[in-house]
Amino acid sequence: MKLSKNTILITGGSSGIGLEMSKQFLERNNQIIICGRSKQKLSEAKKRLPDIITTQCDLSDKKQCGELAEKIKKGYPDLNVLINNAAIVHKTNFFGTENILDAAEKEIQTNFIAPVSLIKHLYSLIGKNENAHIINVTTGLIYAPRADYPFYNATKSALHSFTQVLRIQQPTDNVKITEVMFPAVDTPWHKGSPPRIAISPKKAVDEMLAGLKKSKPEIRVAGANLIYRISRIAPTFALKKINSFKDEN
Repeated sequence: MKLSKNTILITGGSSGIGLEMSKQFLERNNQIIICGRSKQKLSEAKKRLPDIITTQCDLSDKKQCGELAEKIKKGYPDLNVLINNAAIVHKTNFFGTENILDAAEKEIQTNFIAPVSLIKHLYSLIGKNENAHIINVTTGLIYAPRADYPFYNATKSALHSFTQVLRIQQPTDNVKITEVMFPAVDTPWHKGSPPRIAISPKKAVDEMLAGLKKSKPEIRVAGANLIYRISRIAPTFALKKINSFKDEN
């Protein structure tokens, strides 16, 4: 992937990995558009990175997701890169939580349906421009799920499978489709209690960019690659290992 002179849409770009992506891409590209649910986080991101373009959108709302796609098509005809990075997680027990199905629906919509929708709506626009690229962000947990994330693992596994199918079904090969699998990363996503194995957002994005430069279709960052390798040899051990890591207190 050419990492300069792009017009890029990053979902979930106002904090964590998304904000680090925004920072690094901003240095060499034409326009960086980020969307997020929180006006406050978008405002804070704008203060840190004045040249980014922000737009509020709750991707768990199908209507807002569709409106975002229309806004991009009308306002940014040069869009050539879509990064489906936004995700939410409910760390909970499936059997012991009231309204668990509402949580499931919101997480499935945000983590899986929204990326599918944005790809469907924006694929033709992206494909008209040079260096066209779609990047779907998943996780090493697609190989060995964490038991306290009842839906997150499943939604990211669905996106992983969908990404593989897209490469086979796409009508032309002028749009590159990449999946980036991150390990645990020390971001606000962990609400102040990241696992001890978590890496920094900078390290995560640095490895992502290195993989993009090499045009890898699947980029397994740091520990995600280790989980992948172990799961191929000893899946039961990988499952036990990933569930042995404790969050910091």
